[in-house]
Amino acid sequence: MKKWILFGALSLIVLISWQCTPDTASQPAAPIVTTLQSVTKQPPEWSANATIYEVNLRQYSQAGTFAEFEKHLPRLKEMGVEILWLMPIHPIGEKDRKGLLGSYYAIKDYKGVNPEHGTHDDFKRLVEKVHEMDMYLILDWVANHTAWDHPWVTEHPEWFTKDENGNMIPPVPDWNDVVDLNFGNHDMRTAMIDAMLYWVQEFNIDGYRCDYAGGVPLDFWRAARAELDKIKPVFFLAEWDGPALHEAFDMTYGWGFHHVMNAVAKGEKNADSVAVFLEKDRQRYPADAYRMQFTSNHDENSWNGTVFERLGDAAETFAVLSAMVPGMPLVYSGQEAGLDRRLAFFEKDVIEWREHAFFDLYKTLLNLNQTNKALWNGDFGGEMVRVKSGNDNAIFAFTREKDGDKTLAVFNLTGKPQTAALKGESLTGQYRQMKKDVSLTISPGQSLQMELMPWEYRVYIKQ
Repeated sequence: MKKWILFGALSLIVLISWQCTPDTASQPAAPIVTTLQSVTKQPPEWSANATIYEVNLRQYSQAGTFAEFEKHLPRLKEMGVEILWLMPIHPIGEKDRKGLLGSYYAIKDYKGVNPEHGTHDDFKRLVEKVHEMDMYLILDWVANHTAWDHPWVTEHPEWFTKDENGNMIPPVPDWNDVVDLNFGNHDMRTAMIDAMLYWVQEFNIDGYRCDYAGGVPLDFWRAARAELDKIKPVFFLAEWDGPALHEAFDMTYGWGFHHVMNAVAKGEKNADSVAVFLEKDRQRYPADAYRMQFTSNHDENSWNGTVFERLGDAAETFAVLSAMVPGMPLVYSGQEAGLDRRLAFFEKDVIEWREHAFFDLYKTLLNLNQTNKALWNGDFGGEMVRVKSGNDNAIFAFTREKDGDKTLAVFNLTGKPQTAALKGESLTGQYRQMKKDVSLTISPGQSLQMELMPWEYRVYIKQ
């Protein structure tokens, strides 16, 4: 399946000749587009029904290496993961480093590999193994800033933002371990895109998760995407929540929905709030936009708490909800093992791998997302149709349907028992209940009565 989306009118494309990045040797390359007013964007075909998993390599094993992570690939494949998103793998700056090991996001060399994880050859082997298993790998890319001891700081000080006194500055005061890049400088843009091309050309990665994407000019992302797509169709994920980013990106963060789920768990919002938010979100975004839905990620876990801290007894319920609503479900490292502590961000803090019910839960959800077209991404999937329950402040129910596939999902979004009297034309069908050998037939015009325990959910799949 292919679809082409043209944003904006055709306009002048300014070509800047290729130049080597100063921090590492580089291979000759074609001229790089550094300003672009329009771009034709095509999401890779394989992304239509993809699911995504965030890899915190430092904390994944005691060794923290590519080789050790490779041992987990069969388990993740079984769980239904298709896209592996690796947090930055580059050398970390030492100047003004935070903590003992520093932040992944303080990049010292865009073409280098952090020796804690292994070598370039080790990484290439990992990518090859991922592809052999019909999975895909994207890298976390930090375009907004570098570490203070990145060679660009001394070799090209004009590539960085300065205050009124001519001093380089961090993007925000708290990010004092990094220095802000100046995207008004086209030579810097050229070097940045050259570095992004390197990982696709030399290692065959499948795209990027772009850090702090809204802090970087959109025309840069459009230019980078256009150059990368000349090599192969890449997948672009923006760490940002906003419709405009979809001019260059396939997927954006569902931060708003994430915060609504947290608020419902605290009793600050209700089921009707969820429905209203999702409808407004649908209206704001292009029909083909992928929205990444999640209950955790590296930021949420480390700084705001585990799913059990934020969601309490509703942690499982919201994991299911985030996989059933429109969007691509994300699982963060360790969630499938019931991760119940905040991982240290700047230190070694290895995940405790153990058997947990969440592995089977995610296995069911992610594999269902891949095989049931109603749950596919963007307009490849089915539209969400709300089902009235007669108790809409407590019960959120909806159907999704596409090309003969259909799901019916019912959620009690309270900590108390609730009753529901579901009615609506979209209910009609023959279903089996997810995780249970229970059949359900709903005739045209028939209502469905049910009682749900606190935070109970029921997912039905059309037979």
